Amino acid sequence: MKYLLDTNAALWWFAGSNRFKKSLRESLMDRTNVVFISAVTTWEISIKAAIGKLALPEEPKSYLPPRIERAGFTFLPVLAEHTYEVFSLPLHHLDPFDRLLIAQARVHDLLVVTADLAFARYDVRRTEI
Repeated sequence: MKYLLDTNAALWWFAGSNRFKKSLRESLMDRTNVVFISAVTTWEISIKAAIGKLALPEEPKSYLPPRIERAGFTFLPVLAEHTYEVFSLPLHHLDPFDRLLIAQARVHDLLVVTADLAFARYDVRRTEI
């Protein structure tokens, strides 16, 4: 299975949150599955930390890479094809970060891990935390 964590899911995972269903937690830890962290997520976290909407114990460039590596997650860059896919999305949700994550999931047929119910309005595979 191939998963894409949305930003909140990634933050909760790195914080060791118990919000995840046991079966989902086990799947995300199973190294036969691929779990992606998008550049969209690192960008969103960096912006929110810079403007004071998110408190991290250290700068994002120090906080995120070791946690991504330790978790065995795969980094997903933003490609032009992802940005073009955003054009085909209906305007159910205007958050640019979420829309780009949805586009990436659609392009690569990824299962989005999210607690955000707005994702349900899109033609994208998802699982709730």
